[in-house]
Amino acid sequence: MTRLVVVSNRVAIPTGGGTPPGGLAVAVLAALKEHGGMWFGWSGEVTGDADPEIGITRRRNITYATVDLERTEHEQYYNGFCNSVLWPLCHYRTHYVEYSRQEWHAYNRVNEFFARKLAPLLEPGDLIWVHDYHLFSLARKLRDLGVRNRMGFFLHIPFPAWGLWRSLPAYKELLQHTCEYDLVGFQTRDDLVAFHNCAIYGLNLEVEDGRKIKLDHRSLEADVFPIGIDVKAVASMARESVGSSTSKRLLRSLRRRRLIIGVDRLDYSKGLESRFRAFERFLERFPRHNRKCVFLQVAPQSRKDVEAYGEIRRELEEAAGHINGRFADFDWVPIRYLNQGFGRKTLMGLLRTAQVGLVTPLRDGMNLVAKEYVAAQDPKNPGVLVLSRLAGAARELMDGAVMVNPFDLDAVAEALDTALSMPLSERIERWKTMMAVLRDHDINAWRRSYVERLEGCNPDA
Repeated sequence: MTRLVVVSNRVAIPTGGGTPPGGLAVAVLAALKEHGGMWFGWSGEVTGDADPEIGITRRRNITYATVDLERTEHEQYYNGFCNSVLWPLCHYRTHYVEYSRQEWHAYNRVNEFFARKLAPLLEPGDLIWVHDYHLFSLARKLRDLGVRNRMGFFLHIPFPAWGLWRSLPAYKELLQHTCEYDLVGFQTRDDLVAFHNCAIYGLNLEVEDGRKIKLDHRSLEADVFPIGIDVKAVASMARESVGSSTSKRLLRSLRRRRLIIGVDRLDYSKGLESRFRAFERFLERFPRHNRKCVFLQVAPQSRKDVEAYGEIRRELEEAAGHINGRFADFDWVPIRYLNQGFGRKTLMGLLRTAQVGLVTPLRDGMNLVAKEYVAAQDPKNPGVLVLSRLAGAARELMDGAVMVNPFDLDAVAEALDTALSMPLSERIERWKTMMAVLRDHDINAWRRSYVERLEGCNPDA
């Protein structure tokens, strides 16, 4: 059987036999266990050594190969080009883009460094599956070293429209680097079309049959592979967590009030400030719900070294204080804003407890929290998902969720009223509709469909 080599910015090495924290780790580990293979990437450590050794850890049929990054290179590659250029650009937040040639060159050097460390570990028949925007350029660097293996790339975040992509000074080089892969996967049809347009207008390439891009001596395949979740695992964790001390504490504190929940990494793409203002509008327009519901927003910090994220935290703290100061009573606080993370099982229990899942990103590749909220619900008394049309998950869940435009505060406020007023029969019907989609397109279906397509790629065609 063909060996699979997964490459990502970070490597999640399981510890103590526990469940990996995120959906990607679950999918990657399942694929590696099935095929046997290697997971390569950054160790999470920075060093003063410009050429650190590779760390090797073996667990059954999986090899974990990790490398440290030199401190300055990490700063310019990760905090710089990855998260101050590519992340805001791909999420249509161009006012946060801070481009510098120095950081673009660092991005290329780190991709080249990864290639140089990875190449000696490869075997001729290996399938190479590269993940996310940190490594657009890895295939070019591996090709330059003579690697001819089939290589696939999957983008977990949105791919921007041509009009945005061309605002990047290095757009042409980055597109050329991406075209060195044999298969490029996206979350939604919109992302695929955007990539096709960039190939057509940016590189003068032709697209055939809606998925093949003609290059000089071969074809590049590009297609849609929407990522799913481990539905059974999420449902199981949610059921088990209901009896936990955390869930019981939450229920006691609510005093029979209904719970609206948002769970997001602290990031400007998640639309949290707009969400807070929409909740304030909801309290203004639908006062019958006041004192009868609580909005819990869980937003653990991320990328603390990027200035924009500090600003977001301050804005949210001010917004929460303003709303609570305006509407709270001595025995009721409408917003509970938690700037911290929770264990995965605890989080699934919190999702199950909530009558409304409020998922309103301004732009998202997929947003697995939307899917996890649905899977975590009690089938006999499910909650309602209020979902942004601008999340990748919207295409799959639109028939069951209450859909909103996150920029329309009144629409979000009305959706919250609709969700809290929805009869049980409709809630069950909507939940069943979404669960059918989640089961058919779960995390295992996603990784199998992608790997099978990559195996079938003919780089010379």
